[in-house]
Amino acid sequence: MGVNCYAIFRNKAMKCALVIPSWVPEEIFSSKTAGSQINYWQPLGTLYIAAVLKKAGHDVKFFNGAFMTNEKILRGVKEFQPEFIGIYSTTFGWQKARQAAGDFKKIFHGRVFICAGGPYPIAMQERCLEDAGESLDAVVTGEGEFTVLEMMERLQSGKGLEGVTGVVYRQGESIRKNPPRPLITDLDSLPFPARELLGHASRYIPPPATYRRKPVAVLITSRGCNRRCIYCFQMDKERQSGIRYRSVENVLKEIEHCIREGYREIKFIDDTLAADYDRAMSLAQEIKARRLDFTWFASACVNQVDKPLLKAFREAGCWAILFGAESGVQKNLNTIRKGTTLEQIRAAVKAAKEVGLKVSTPFIFGIPGETFEEGLQTIQFSIDLNPDIANFHAITPFPGTYLYDNLDKYGAMSEELTDFTYQGAAFIPHTMTREEILKLRQIAFKRFYSRPSFIFRRILELRNLHDLKVAFKSLRSLFWLWTRRDIFNKAKSA
Repeated sequence: MGVNCYAIFRNKAMKCALVIPSWVPEEIFSSKTAGSQINYWQPLGTLYIAAVLKKAGHDVKFFNGAFMTNEKILRGVKEFQPEFIGIYSTTFGWQKARQAAGDFKKIFHGRVFICAGGPYPIAMQERCLEDAGESLDAVVTGEGEFTVLEMMERLQSGKGLEGVTGVVYRQGESIRKNPPRPLITDLDSLPFPARELLGHASRYIPPPATYRRKPVAVLITSRGCNRRCIYCFQMDKERQSGIRYRSVENVLKEIEHCIREGYREIKFIDDTLAADYDRAMSLAQEIKARRLDFTWFASACVNQVDKPLLKAFREAGCWAILFGAESGVQKNLNTIRKGTTLEQIRAAVKAAKEVGLKVSTPFIFGIPGETFEEGLQTIQFSIDLNPDIANFHAITPFPGTYLYDNLDKYGAMSEELTDFTYQGAAFIPHTMTREEILKLRQIAFKRFYSRPSFIFRRILELRNLHDLKVAFKSLRSLFWLWTRRDIFNKAKSA
């Protein structure tokens, strides 16, 4: 879109369509196990941008491809007649995002401004514009709230995007790259995510067995991370900004807002809720003191918690916690720069269990330098830990991560973007094959979830119809794990 075309939007509040392209669970998970793995997250990044635009007076509609076919999205956006379309894209979803941009350009004959954001565009930046051609007008290269707002203001005034930080854009035949926008430091200044755009909130649920009550709200109390795991994507790759925190009072206001809106459970999705120990303790104590009626689930690093903090979480309504265990071999924890030890993992899981929390521990296979035998050691470690839930993923070198930027040192990468899902073994270390990674995942699920002691414990925990439904889906997945050797091979598991 050339500079002169900006004038078509001049001097009016704008209609903005925010779109997540259509997808189905079988594109990510094996069709035989999707029932016990599928989850639908509330897309907080998109909802924060929507909230900022709505506050500025713009008319915003959200089209979520998790629940809409591509045809329905195209029809809905056409009926809405927006002047601005923002498309969210992960690495896995880039091909569909690019196609959606092309479809929208054809529908509106170019008289619409189309921008992409999300992890993949942030990492690839101008390469997305090169790949999408004239279908895409701009890419947001960092946090999108104020970048998109300023873009809309420029479009309203009929001006171009020169000087708008945090954006790469098309100008005539050329691609222009503006400087990055500083990360938002005052997170309390942001309005709460526009969850009212979600429609039926009950559709947005985490994986089975990872929630107690519905509907479930997703909430984040901080942004950023000061750790340096090689597979983790952060907008601040050098971690110079560290962790940016919302105030405890601001978080409590959003919790109370969610409760008023009818939510009965909250999943905190901070990289670690316990990065600031005193703040985490204060948050738990305030939730308890205010007697807020909701249950919650959080994540934390094993070296940042202790029994008193976990007990405070439990007393405040927390029922489960996720600890990123990742490996049962210390060498491999060191390789991924996890900054934790096997003993710290054991201690955190033990303390959480003792205070009455359910424990979830994800593990990853395919770590650089990992062998098949070490993968088997990780499986045994998971069994010895005996958490309530264990997950087993393939390490994935998402664009923008240290692993992606240093692939030649560690292994090879799939050229298929659809493999970038934690399921598809997109990365193959020099010390293992893709088949071995997929085999380890299948062995892990079979050994962990087929133990008689685990099954008996689950039977004793059945309390209601929801528990029975979860158990049925789990048993169905376990059946296929035992009867199909190629269960995690997407080409053969349909």
